Amino acid sequence: MERLAPDLLETAMSIACAEARKWLGATSPNPAVGAVALDNKGAILALAAHHRAGWMHAEAQLLQACASGRLLRRVHTLCVSLEPCNHFGRTPPCTDAIIRAGIQSVVVGVRDPNSAVKGGGIEHLQQAGIDVILGVAENECQQLIHAYAYHARTGKPWITIKRAFDRNGSMIPPAGQKTFTSPESLRLAHRLRKKADAIITGSGTILADNPEFTIRHVADHPEKKRWLAILDRRGRITGNYLASAKQRGLIPVIYKDIEAALTDLIAKGTQDILVEAGPVLSQAMLDVGLWTMKIDIRQGDTDDVQTSFNPAEAQNIGAEEHNLDLMLPP
Repeated sequence: MERLAPDLLETAMSIACAEARKWLGATSPNPAVGAVALDNKGAILALAAHHRAGWMHAEAQLLQACASGRLLRRVHTLCVSLEPCNHFGRTPPCTDAIIRAGIQSVVVGVRDPNSAVKGGGIEHLQQAGIDVILGVAENECQQLIHAYAYHARTGKPWITIKRAFDRNGSMIPPAGQKTFTSPESLRLAHRLRKKADAIITGSGTILADNPEFTIRHVADHPEKKRWLAILDRRGRITGNYLASAKQRGLIPVIYKDIEAALTDLIAKGTQDILVEAGPVLSQAMLDVGLWTMKIDIRQGDTDDVQTSFNPAEAQNIGAEEHNLDLMLPP
C-alpha cells in the first residue's frame, strides 16, 4: 500500500492531538489519546478521542464511527497519538479491533511508556501485515501524555507549582481581593486545574482567601472530582469549609505535612498534581525538589508567564521542546 505524504500525516496527527487535549484531565489514570481515519487522498473520514477511563478507547470509537457510517472500506490510514493497546483491561485490545477492521496502514505518534501494561501493540499490528509508521508529530504526542509518561517512568505524579506575583513581586493579593492577574492568566490557571487530579494548598491560603478551587474560566469536565490536599498542622480549617468544598465537587483531605500528603495522593493513584499555595509552602517544595514544572505569572500591562522544569528530572520529563498550550486542555 502506498503511504500518504508526510505532511498529510503530520497534519492529521496534530488534529488527533487537538481532539485528545479536550479530554486532558478526564481520562486519568489512562492517557489522553486521539485518533483520525484518513482516505487515500488524506481527507479525514472520522475523528475520535478517549473520554474517560473505562470508556471506549479512541481507536475503538473511530472504527465504530466508520463502520456505522459505512466508511470503513474507504479508510486508507489510521493515525493514533499513542501506541494502540495490546491487552485486556476494562476494554478489549485496540490492536485486535484494528486487525479485524482490515486496516492496512497505521500511524503512531509515540510508543506507550507504561511498562506495567503489556506492550507490543506495534509489533502485533506488524505481524498481522499492517504497515506501521512510528514517530509522526512525536513531540506534540509526547506533550499530550506528559503526566502519564512521567508517572510511568518514575512512579511519581507530575507536580506543577503555579505562582502569581504582582508588580512589586508579592504573591499576596491586596486586601479584599483574591487575585491581581489578568483574565488570560486566570484562564491559564483554570486550565491547569482542569487537567489536575489533585490540588495541594496550605491552611494559610484558605484562611486568607477562602478559595473555591473550582473551574469557572473554562468549561470543566462533567462529573470530574479532584482531591484537595490541605496542609494544616494546627487544625485551623473549619468543618464548614470542608463541607462547602465537598459541595463544589472537591474531595478535601487534611494532612500534617507535604510528605504525608504526597504519599497518600500517590496511593490514591493521582498522576497530575497542581500546587496553589502561598509563598512559604511553594518555596519549600521548590527548595527540596518536590516539583516537575513551575509556572510563574508576573503582573504587568500584559502578564508575563514563565515556565520552567526541574533540571534534576530532565531525563524523565520527556519532550525536549515544551509548549505549555500543547500540555493543557482548552
